[in-house]
Amino acid sequence: MEKANTDIRTKAADTSVYLWQIANALGIRDNEFSRRLRFELPDNEKARIFEVIDDIAAGMGGGK
Repeated sequence: MEKANTDIRTKAADTSVYLWQIANALGIRDNEFSRRLRFELPDNEKARIFEVIDDIAAGMGGGK
């Protein structure tokens, strides 16, 4: 069985952004964010998370 939200996990890994960094930017605890990722998120929530990943990666010099 494939993990839920693989697209989020892949984008985070490809840009060297940790899940805890995303959680911090969203204003939630990292364990809560990990729990949310257990089930497929709605498209609007994913879009927000992708924006956060891009912002974090840009602040790190563009990721990898």
